[in-house]
Amino acid sequence: MTLFLRLAAPALLAFLPFAAHATSCSDTGGQYEAWKDEMAAEAKAAGVGKRGLEALMATSYSKATIGADRNQKSFKYSLDKFLQVRGAETIIAQGRSRKAKNAEFYAALEAQFGVPAGVLIAIHGMETAFGGFMGDTNVVSAIATLTYDCRRSDFFKPHLIGALMLVDQGSISMQTVGAKHGELGHTQFLPGNALAYGVDGNGDRTVDFYNMTDALASTANFLRQKGWQPGKGYQEGEPNFEVIKQWNAATVYQQAIALMGAQIDR
Repeated sequence: MTLFLRLAAPALLAFLPFAAHATSCSDTGGQYEAWKDEMAAEAKAAGVGKRGLEALMATSYSKATIGADRNQKSFKYSLDKFLQVRGAETIIAQGRSRKAKNAEFYAALEAQFGVPAGVLIAIHGMETAFGGFMGDTNVVSAIATLTYDCRRSDFFKPHLIGALMLVDQGSISMQTVGAKHGELGHTQFLPGNALAYGVDGNGDRTVDFYNMTDALASTANFLRQKGWQPGKGYQEGEPNFEVIKQWNAATVYQQAIALMGAQIDR
């Protein structure tokens, strides 16, 4: 099987070093509508086009996103508790079955990007139960809300710009839904990462994160671009564990992916 590779954006993260215009932020939604005008000016200066700006102006303050952001508990669990809560045994069993049924596909991904099936399957299972639930929250509204919120504005602003550029490109729309923090598709890419590392895995000339082939090829590309060394180990203390850290900042999540990936690959 040959996988087709096309990056979603030729300039990749060219939008990241845009000049900051010191948009306001708030811990409540009261100033959100006024903030959108400020953010639109900054987005336009960063290169966002008409459709992206329209998507920004159509957003609403997402109380569901703020609630989720204020109440993240699972990453505070012990590893054993985290594995139990996330259904690790089910992910491993289903992951082995998925790998066996589609061995050629996963072998092609590893041949092209160097990332073994177990890691990709573990991420896919952990993030969305293999596409079973990819979210119920408006992506652009979620990212805009997190950019407006004072807690982590600087982190989320490049992802908001990325989301608006994805709207410009037609990769997502202002109606696209994802996770509570605006993550997209099968493996829950943040929009800035989707813009930078998206791959057309099935050769249809589009990058669709709600298509499994594109999503897994994009995930493999992300890990490879972040420094994945083909053939090297990915357990704690091994070279590629450092790359898994680039996917998710929570130590317990990193450990779970490494452990589940190794068991799927057995």
